[in-house]
Amino acid sequence: MASWLGGLGSGLGQSLGQVGDSLSSLTGQISSFTKDILLEGAEEVGDAATELHVSNSRLREIESINAAQKLENDRLKKVCSDLEEKHEAAELQIKQLSIEYRNQLQQKEVEISHLKARQNALQEQLQKVQTAAQTAQLGAGVLPAATASASYVAEVRHSSGFEGDDMDFGDIIWSQQEINRLSNEVSRLESEVDHWKQVAVSSKVQGTNDAEQSEICKLQNVVKELKQNLSQEIDEHQHELSVLQDAHRQKLVELSRRHREELREYEERIEELENRLQQDGVSTDAVEDPKITEQKKKAQSPDGGQVEELQVVKDLEEEIRKLNHKLSSAKAENKNLLKEQEFAKLEKTQIAQDYEKLKSDFDALQRSVAEQDALLKEQKQLQSKTSLPQDVGSLQQALLEAENEIARLSSLNQGLEKELTSAQHKHENILSSNTEDHNLEINQLRQDLKRKEHELDESVAERETLIAELEELDKQNQEATQHMITLKEQLSKQRTETDGIIKQLKLDIDCERKKVSELETEKMKAFKELDSQKEKLSHCSYALNDLHITKQQLQDNIKDLQEQLRNAQECNSHSKKEIGELQQRLKEREEELRVSLSKLTEKSNEDSNYTCQDLILKDREVEIAKLQNDVSENKQINEDLQKSLSNLTMENGKLMSAIEDLKQELSDAISEKKKVHLEKDTLVEALKMEKRQLESELNETEKRLLEQARNYEQTLEELSKARSMDTSALQLEHERLVKLHQEKDFKLAELKKTIEQMENDHQETKEMLTTSLGGQKQLTDLIKEKEVFIEKYKNQALQVKQELEEYMKVSKKQDVLKQNLEEKDRSLAVMKEENNHLKEEIERLKDQQSRSTPVVEPKTLDIIIELESEVTQLKVIKNNLEEEIKVHKKTIEDQNQATVKLQKSLQEQRKEIDESKLQCQQMNVTHERLFLEKDEEIKNLQKTIEQIKTQLHKERQIIQTDASDLFQETKVQTLNGENGNEKHDLSKAEIERLVKGIKEREMEIKLLNEKNVSLSQQIDQLSKDEVGKLTRIIQEKDLEIQALNARVSSASYRQDVLSLQQQLQAYILEREQVLAVLSEKTRENSQLKTEYRNIMDMVAAKEAALVRLQEENRRLSNRSENSSQDMSRETIQNLSRIIREKDIEIDALSQKCQTLLTVLQTSSTGADNGAGGVNSNQFEELLQERDKLKQQVKKMEEWKQQVITTVQNMQHESAHLQEELHRLQAQISVESDSTSRLQVDYNGLIQSYEQNEKKLKSFSQELAQVQHSIGQLYNTKDLLLSKLDLVTPSVAAAATVPQLSGVQCSPPEALSEESKLLQNELEQLKKKLQEKDSTIRILQENNQRLSDSVATASEIERKSQEGTESEMRQIKEKHDVLQKSLREKDILIKSKSDQLLSVSENLSNKENENELLKQAVTNLKERNLILEMDIRKLKEENEKIVARCREKETEFRALQETNMQFSMMLKEKEFESHSMKEKALAFEKLLKDKEQGKTGELNQLLNEVKSMQEKAVTFQQERDQVMVALKQKQMESSALQSEVQHLHEKEQRLNQELERLRNHLLEMEDSYTREALAAEDREVKLRKKVLILEEKLASSSTAVENASHQASLQVESLQEQLNLVSKQRDETMLQLTISQDQVKQYALSLANLQMVLEQFQQEEKAMYSAELERHQKQSAEWKKKAENLEEKVVSLQESLEEANAALDAASRLTEQLDIKEEQIEELKKEGEIRREMLEDMQNKLMNLMNSTEGKVDKLLMRNLFIGHFHTPKNKRLEVLRLMGSILGLKKEELDQLLSEEQRGVTRWVTGWLGGGAGSKSVPSTPLRPTHQNIFNSSFSELFVKFLETESCPSLPPPKLSVHHMKPLGAAGPGKTSSTPPNSQMQDSPVSGMGRRPDANPFLAPRSAAVPLITPASSSGHLLMKPISDALPTFTPLPVSPDASAGAVLKDLLKQ
Repeated sequence: MASWLGGLGSGLGQSLGQVGDSLSSLTGQISSFTKDILLEGAEEVGDAATELHVSNSRLREIESINAAQKLENDRLKKVCSDLEEKHEAAELQIKQLSIEYRNQLQQKEVEISHLKARQNALQEQLQKVQTAAQTAQLGAGVLPAATASASYVAEVRHSSGFEGDDMDFGDIIWSQQEINRLSNEVSRLESEVDHWKQVAVSSKVQGTNDAEQSEICKLQNVVKELKQNLSQEIDEHQHELSVLQDAHRQKLVELSRRHREELREYEERIEELENRLQQDGVSTDAVEDPKITEQKKKAQSPDGGQVEELQVVKDLEEEIRKLNHKLSSAKAENKNLLKEQEFAKLEKTQIAQDYEKLKSDFDALQRSVAEQDALLKEQKQLQSKTSLPQDVGSLQQALLEAENEIARLSSLNQGLEKELTSAQHKHENILSSNTEDHNLEINQLRQDLKRKEHELDESVAERETLIAELEELDKQNQEATQHMITLKEQLSKQRTETDGIIKQLKLDIDCERKKVSELETEKMKAFKELDSQKEKLSHCSYALNDLHITKQQLQDNIKDLQEQLRNAQECNSHSKKEIGELQQRLKEREEELRVSLSKLTEKSNEDSNYTCQDLILKDREVEIAKLQNDVSENKQINEDLQKSLSNLTMENGKLMSAIEDLKQELSDAISEKKKVHLEKDTLVEALKMEKRQLESELNETEKRLLEQARNYEQTLEELSKARSMDTSALQLEHERLVKLHQEKDFKLAELKKTIEQMENDHQETKEMLTTSLGGQKQLTDLIKEKEVFIEKYKNQALQVKQELEEYMKVSKKQDVLKQNLEEKDRSLAVMKEENNHLKEEIERLKDQQSRSTPVVEPKTLDIIIELESEVTQLKVIKNNLEEEIKVHKKTIEDQNQATVKLQKSLQEQRKEIDESKLQCQQMNVTHERLFLEKDEEIKNLQKTIEQIKTQLHKERQIIQTDASDLFQETKVQTLNGENGNEKHDLSKAEIERLVKGIKEREMEIKLLNEKNVSLSQQIDQLSKDEVGKLTRIIQEKDLEIQALNARVSSASYRQDVLSLQQQLQAYILEREQVLAVLSEKTRENSQLKTEYRNIMDMVAAKEAALVRLQEENRRLSNRSENSSQDMSRETIQNLSRIIREKDIEIDALSQKCQTLLTVLQTSSTGADNGAGGVNSNQFEELLQERDKLKQQVKKMEEWKQQVITTVQNMQHESAHLQEELHRLQAQISVESDSTSRLQVDYNGLIQSYEQNEKKLKSFSQELAQVQHSIGQLYNTKDLLLSKLDLVTPSVAAAATVPQLSGVQCSPPEALSEESKLLQNELEQLKKKLQEKDSTIRILQENNQRLSDSVATASEIERKSQEGTESEMRQIKEKHDVLQKSLREKDILIKSKSDQLLSVSENLSNKENENELLKQAVTNLKERNLILEMDIRKLKEENEKIVARCREKETEFRALQETNMQFSMMLKEKEFESHSMKEKALAFEKLLKDKEQGKTGELNQLLNEVKSMQEKAVTFQQERDQVMVALKQKQMESSALQSEVQHLHEKEQRLNQELERLRNHLLEMEDSYTREALAAEDREVKLRKKVLILEEKLASSSTAVENASHQASLQVESLQEQLNLVSKQRDETMLQLTISQDQVKQYALSLANLQMVLEQFQQEEKAMYSAELERHQKQSAEWKKKAENLEEKVVSLQESLEEANAALDAASRLTEQLDIKEEQIEELKKEGEIRREMLEDMQNKLMNLMNSTEGKVDKLLMRNLFIGHFHTPKNKRLEVLRLMGSILGLKKEELDQLLSEEQRGVTRWVTGWLGGGAGSKSVPSTPLRPTHQNIFNSSFSELFVKFLETESCPSLPPPKLSVHHMKPLGAAGPGKTSSTPPNSQMQDSPVSGMGRRPDANPFLAPRSAAVPLITPASSSGHLLMKPISDALPTFTPLPVSPDASAGAVLKDLLKQ
């Protein structure tokens, strides 16, 4: 950021400087412009029209030229764009070709190295052959030297050919020279071949056959060697051509670059021309100069007088041009200034916005920092660190916005330029239009001049203002930049830290590079390791068992380590305290030392009196020395490290010096070898190529290593966590912190669980009671507080995590130091090995030196110089290492400080944790209190609800009464009274049952929850096991991949790639098929699960139906119909609602189970997919591609096997599910049978119940009838007794009458008649009494019998009902027992099914594993068999083909031999014929000569013929030999051709593979387009570097041409560099291999640790789950106990209340019994009195009967007489009839008398009164005014009153306590009617006087009864009439026979 700011500042400074320069140039132009204007006067122009015409024509020409140039420009631009596209396409092609050619080059170089080795061997053989030839032929000794010289010349040419690499034409010429040289060498070799053929022929002629054969063999070998040499040279030539092509490509790149530069220059020139054209548009006259001057010259020649005018016109034109030019420049500058002003304003606004954003960010950060300081003071440092990257991000955003603004302004600038051009065109149009009046134009021009001067002044003023504004903007900008710099200096500090980290990463990258070099060496070792790894794989299974055993040991070790940890922590705390105390003491001592030293300096001048202080000082110095010793002991560790480092550096230096010595010896050995000159030249170029390749590879490896470094950092972080456990106390504390953190998490989880449980309970209470909503608020508040606590804990956990991260960073640094040390140790070991290797090479080279000739060593000085430079470099490295050691010391000190801080923070956290625990405990206590309060409230509410229910029932009972009939009303009321009590009891019982049912439901839900938890745990365990297995498989596959990567070498496995790809495609198809099968199986499984769920729902519905039936049973068992129906409806509704809620909960749990199962399936499928996935991005090289294809194939096979096993598992599961389905169906059928049986029993019970009810009704009716009859009997008895009472006073009255009559002389006749009548009546009454007594006795006997029968019937009914009830109870108990047993069996079945499932799952897993292994074994066996079969087939085919080839070759050879023989025969025949022809000619000549006679010549000719024949024979022999040799050569050539064809085929195959690989590479390049773009950017940079390098190379090539010595030195230095690079590469490869080994080890250790951790976590989870279950069970047991206790308490309370009530009732009963006993005694007394009275009455009656038989009572007659007159006229007939009935008149006589109306009556009355004139009348009582209402009342009433007054006895009435006693039925509504009969029974008519008139037995029923007298019905006496039905009857209280004593007591209590 600092560099960026610096660049920004410098850019601003440059732009401002440019502005200033432009302003200064502008002012200078303006000043010169004004001077020119002032100097030039106002001169007039003469001929203006012609000039205007010329100027217009010129303008048109310029416009046409301009248009043409624009078109040309557009065309050139298009061409340029096309060329650029072509260039890019060519570059891409060149890249591809270069990659291909580089690969080919590498292959060819390998082949060249092999061929060179063969060439050396062949050259040695050639030399041997040459020496043999020299012995055979003496003259052939010159040739080898010639060949050697030629070869040397060729080598020289070859070496010189490579010097002109940088020149393109030079390259072509050099290649042509090379071709020529090679053709010359070919011709030379051919001549040598001919020479050796001649030698062979001559040697054959001269030597023996054996020698010829040996020489032929040698020559054949030589020919083969020469051919090999030829092929090698051709390969070299191809290599050189590839090098030339690379060079040519580089030249093309240069040419394209130059072309681009030229294009840019052309474009710049075009732009300049356009600008000029635009300027020409403004100042057209400047262009028109030459034509105007020509016209002026033409004008001067005819007109000489117009010269002066023309000159004036010219001057004016020049002035105008200058003015226009200056104006345009001033406008342009003005516009530029305006643009700059706008730009500056925009920048200012942007800067202000950025400043505001930064301010807002800063303010926000400050606020956040303040808040966090308020919350947690410890997080300050971390927050400051985190806020800085946010600032960085905001600043970067601001930068991006600024760049966007700049781009926008540039677009605006372009728009302004376009507007300028349009304005210029307009200006040109205006100029062209002003062609009419030139004089006017001159005037206008002058005005324009003045106006422009004004404008100039204004522009100057504007310029000044703009400059001032610019300065202000600059100041603001500077201030803003300063503010930005101050803000970003903080960021620069962070950048330095990141730079340090980057350096460390670079060091890691260097290490990784070394390791890359070591990897190549490890490839060969991997072949051998493959077999051992296979064996190891087989041992892995045994090792796993060992690991399980070791795991247990590790757990024991962990426990021991934990104990050691605790001890170590205590020791650590003690040591830290001691260190703190020591540090404090040190500080105190230092302060005291300072004080003492100051005192010493002051008092050093004084006397030696202060020796005591010196002693003190010495003591303190001793103490300081002790402390320094402690410090030195601490520092010794660092010094040891420094010493070890210095020793390492010394050893390194020694090794480097040894290496340098070895290098010197190697360079000497290399310089001695002359045969390797050709290789040197090729190596130089190869090295250049390798350098480029290495650079590219290094860039790629840097990328890879950066990625790997990140991965390694992550792994190292994890590993450092594991490793740091053993190293220091810090890691021990870290472990402790982790454990504490885990404990906290567990505690939090437990607290959360408790909170969740509390919430669940709260929700249940909500559902049960809507009235308890108020308590929820308190709970929510508490939960919020808990959440706050949880957030605090989270914050604390975050702090701990951050501190842990700091610890991790510190431990990382320590690990880096350790790694550096280890790497140095390794490098030492490597150096030692290299030293040994180099020593061996030196010995070998010394042996070679002893063989070869010594050569002068000219290059030792350069080597010494290089060694010195390396020594200086090593010194620099040493210094760097020392600095690093110092830095490490500082870091160690910082770490110690950090540890102290962390310990303090840990202590604080512990305190906070303790506080939080206390708070949690307090919260729990408050929760418990709240719950207790809520429970109490719930109980109170339940009581109120029960009371309300009872009240409602009573109201219903009161309402449900009918007033139709009295008997029915009483019965209903009594039944309602009983039912009300029974209802209350039933409601309680039903509520208890409901509560029990709900509790059972809750228990079932709890069981389901526990099952759910167990299922989820099983699923988790299964998923973890599967994940663990998959991770193990993946690790094994990774190991196999690495082994195969190491195993695979060069290009020998390329053919397998195609087959592997085909296999891959096949496997992919198979995988898709398997996936389809799997999806089908999963669908089937889901369907089965849905069916299972449906069946479970059915079962639940059946259970619900059973529950309902049971409830109906209970409901019907209750007696009351009305109340029990209502109650059952309510209970059923409540139960149905509860059951629905529980069903909803069950559905939710089942959905949870479903989700868990789906998660399991997805995890398993995901794991499978993850195992099957293949990284296609790593196919960078062919070998890796092949390996990874193999790996994919293996993975696909394994995946296929896994999928097959999963499918089989699914099948097993489906079978299990089907079995479970069948089992459930069987259970359902059994349950349905049981339900049907229960329903049958239920129906039977209902029928029996109905029959019992019917019997009860019949019994109740019979009882009612008996009660009715008893009541009637009692009524008759009462009436009879009352009649008896009435009879006694009438007898007394009859006794008094005769006395009066005896005195007063009444007539005797009437009295006698009346007495007769009375006697008759008495007799009749006696008879009737006797009859009534007999009937009463009979009735009493009947009553007793009936009561006995009723008692027996009630007892029988009770017994039957008790029997039925006992049967019902037994049935209920049996039902309950069966239900309990059913539930227990269900629970047992569920547990057994769970166990079965777990066992079956384990079995299935084991079986799957076995099947997997079996399948793997069978697959491997099948593969082996298939491969063996294929191999056998291939071998057989190969053998057949070889046999055929051999047969064909033998046939071909035989044919060739026969052909050769035939050709030889033909040639011999031709030769013979030719010879015969010659002979014939010779004979003809001889004949002719003979004819001529020349015999001498003939002889000569014959001799010549003979000699010629001999020569021909020799020629024939030679020809035969040559032909044989030719045949052999042809055979050899044919064999070579076949070999060549074979090689061609190989080449074709390789080319095909190359094309395929090219296609693959193209595809890969298409996929890596993004990387290619990034690579292009890099290539641009590299091209720049390449250009720089090419320039350097050009200079170096000139230097090479000047001095060849320097070139050789460069070659040697390059070789040394090559050696160094190769060594570095080897070292990096070794380091890479080591690092990979380490990574493998770390990965293994990581995997082991992960396994251990997972097992540990599983065990912990199991422990926690077991503890949780135990706690839950305990809590459930306690809850059950509490519920049982509560139920017991409730039952005890009820029994107590019942006992109290019984006691109260007993007390009341005792009281009432005492009262009753008193009443019984009184009644007995009254009975005795009544008996005495009866006897008296009988005696009196007898006396009366004897004494008064015909006497009439005067009083009675007098009262009747007076009553007749007192009665109203309406009712006097009744009185008369009554009087007649008393007097004994018949009805007929009375009717006759009454029919005569008042006449007869008056007569009778007057006669009657007249007859009694002498008798005294009783004085009439005077009427009171109150007695006036008597007239309104009836006669009968008056008569009754009279009877009451007259019939009062002389004895006083006995006082009875019945009225004082509380009647039984007073409280109950049904007992009211029983009081009147009781009173009738108990009260005698004699006692009527002593009572109130309301208690009279005659008056009480009269209110509701019909009138006593029915005059028309009967003529008998009023008292003798039967009792009417309307009178009230006695209905005794019916007691229910089944009601027990307790029920009776309860009824009494309720009364």
